[in-house]
Amino acid sequence: MDATAVISASVQQDRATRTVIFTSSAIARWLVVLAGGWLPHVPTALIVRGKCGQGHCKNGTVPLLNPCDGMPLSGAHSGAAELATEGTPVSVTLSSPSPYHGGLQPETVGASMSDQTPLVVRAGHLIASADQAPAGPHEVVIADGKVVSVRPVDHDQLAPDEARLLLMPALANAHDHGRGLGPLAFGATDQPLETWLPDLARQPPLDFYQCAAIAFSRMAESGIGAANHCHNTQSSQTLLAEAEAVSRAARDVGIRVAFCWPFFDANPVVYGDLEPLAAHMGAAEFQALKGREASMRDCATNLALMDQARAFEHALFTLQYHPVGPQWVQPATLAAIARASMEDGRRVHMHLLETRHQRAWADQRYPDGILRHFDAIGLLSPRLTVAHGVWLRPDECALLADRGVTVVVNTSSNLRLRSGVPPMGLLAQAGTPLAFGLDGMSLDDDDDMLREMRLAYHLAGAAAGDGEALSPADVLKGAWETGRHTILGNDGGGRLAVGAPADIMGVDYATIAHDAMTSRSNVLSLLIGRAQKRHVRLLVVGGRAVFSRMNVSTSGQDPSILYHNRLFPTDQALTESEESKIRKYQSLLRLYYDIKQTPR
Repeated sequence: MDATAVISASVQQDRATRTVIFTSSAIARWLVVLAGGWLPHVPTALIVRGKCGQGHCKNGTVPLLNPCDGMPLSGAHSGAAELATEGTPVSVTLSSPSPYHGGLQPETVGASMSDQTPLVVRAGHLIASADQAPAGPHEVVIADGKVVSVRPVDHDQLAPDEARLLLMPALANAHDHGRGLGPLAFGATDQPLETWLPDLARQPPLDFYQCAAIAFSRMAESGIGAANHCHNTQSSQTLLAEAEAVSRAARDVGIRVAFCWPFFDANPVVYGDLEPLAAHMGAAEFQALKGREASMRDCATNLALMDQARAFEHALFTLQYHPVGPQWVQPATLAAIARASMEDGRRVHMHLLETRHQRAWADQRYPDGILRHFDAIGLLSPRLTVAHGVWLRPDECALLADRGVTVVVNTSSNLRLRSGVPPMGLLAQAGTPLAFGLDGMSLDDDDDMLREMRLAYHLAGAAAGDGEALSPADVLKGAWETGRHTILGNDGGGRLAVGAPADIMGVDYATIAHDAMTSRSNVLSLLIGRAQKRHVRLLVVGGRAVFSRMNVSTSGQDPSILYHNRLFPTDQALTESEESKIRKYQSLLRLYYDIKQTPR
């Protein structure tokens, strides 16, 4: 039996109750299509009330992934394989996606249902928001992509699968780079950020559409319904085409994506003056380094390009300004972005003070204070999100809080790239909005957002001494409401309430609490202390079932394993010349920043 037949056979319909058992979520479709038509496992699915539809997807040629943080690299292109699941029942959904506003119009993945047909999801446990106590059996009724009712039900009405489930708002990954292939996979080892960036040149050319689809699918498996995608290009000449490819991937997978449009027009080699490197390289090499900045895209050209990319926006994809980091952006560009954001209301997303070397550069470049400068040009506002903030000082934390700026904590990435631990206690005490992000660098390279939240919670507690920097509710608010706000603004989401967007995740609470004493244990403590990606059983975004894995005691196979051979045609080693260039560049950076070499 072929893969299409397997899926078709696995979708059943109860004619009496009009109950759909759907097993082919967006993740399952990617396992079938991108793995070359092979479906290794079709899990038993959640039972929801609704109608079954049809859907298919086709995709054309797309450009390549650039995983590089601010490092301009050249690369080739490859075409995406055409995806087709014609006539296959793929999911239960409530409303068709909104149009591309005049841009390219790909065909949609998933079925459409009439707005009058409600979707009902029932569970034995529910946490409606970070400021509400956990509750018992409930059902959530969804129509037209919104929550129309949240009401208690009798436990006897629940099916066994439903009784095990804990429903909550979908998670928000507030800072990521959409890396479908992790850096460790191609030899970019964990080390200080400044020497890690050149190692990203080891990445082979990748199909960008597939890479984004893989990244978003793995996020969906973790319960992530929305993400900030900080885009980096492998070829600066293909940025517009890459944005269109990411837009299609977001739409096809079904999660909400804010595409952070990169502005990078300063310091392509080191933070500041190149002259200290002159004594360690030939004259021609040094002049070539100095010429890099002159060839960078200027702000006006990039703003015009971003304007064209607005054609790719749709219900699941929007654009944000992304000055990559103050050390990588001209002061005039930051000022222009601040003005543009004030005029059009678009959000701004930026790396800030991730490493001690960036801190040293900022103190030298802005002796009166880098954040005071940002405040003077109007950049600090509730529309701004800054990632990392590891080297923020107490007065800076207070200023960010006063201006309503959100700080995204990226704990795993900061550990792996030797950056340090952000001052979560200081930020929390100042009242700075906090969110959490994977940064494409989760601790185990598994995109486990639940584990990321736990790591941040414990590190914040350890750094707080006798006090508790963050409570479980603080962490959940950051992962649900605050993180979502950095991506979508104030859309009423991040909570399960009437009128809110129907972005919902479900975890197997029965497994999480397998040994818990009901009268003594605490649901929030168990959730923060034990929940992992493997416990995620359901993700609904905008009323559309993106991912479902019910009646499965262990997690499915990591999709990236199946996609490996489709991402690049051969596993070819770098040439000695390429290896030599990377090693020399890293050696120069270690000299420049006085970084000790990391053992491999």
